[in-house]
Amino acid sequence: MDLSQAPVTLILLIINTVVSLVALTSRPELIDRFAFKPVRVLQEKEYYRLFTAGLVHVDGVHLLFNMVTLYFFGPWLEGVLGPVRFLILYIGSDLAAQALSLVMHQRNPNYAAVGASGAISGVLFGFCLYEPFRMLYLFFAIPIPALVFAIGFVALSVYAMQNRGPEQTGGLAHEAHLGGALGGLALTIFMDPGALGTFISQLGL
Repeated sequence: MDLSQAPVTLILLIINTVVSLVALTSRPELIDRFAFKPVRVLQEKEYYRLFTAGLVHVDGVHLLFNMVTLYFFGPWLEGVLGPVRFLILYIGSDLAAQALSLVMHQRNPNYAAVGASGAISGVLFGFCLYEPFRMLYLFFAIPIPALVFAIGFVALSVYAMQNRGPEQTGGLAHEAHLGGALGGLALTIFMDPGALGTFISQLGL
């Protein structure tokens, strides 16, 4: 991917990587300070957590997976939408992810989530509107159409959310993935109404 033609993607990659590595190597307290905690947002008015949670990751694998996904899909989508609309999509998807988590866990004092997964989900699903049959490679080895991956992603997230205990912490924040995906779809269609027509035409409808 040519990052020289995708300045927003490049900046996001740098910011996420630098902040996460600082938190993981020398400032571990930042993970707790930046984490999205619904109770703290609502009761302590710590609204900054809506934005900072996406900047830190729980470990190197979490960071690598999100950044590799952004690297592969970000430049292409930024080229289609343009830098400003792409940035709106990224931030808006991240906020949509936090919003769904906020609604679902507003009374759970143990819930905490970090990572750019919500924003990355929005980017991925925005991409799927334009290229539903582009082959993705699950675990870098298993070919799967983007649309099939998207449907499976949503189904898995909904199932996991339904089977998550009210006080359970840790693991994947499936509600953030789902919220980000829905936000990405809505924002892409809002900013480029033609994207929906492109998607429908490729389905042959």
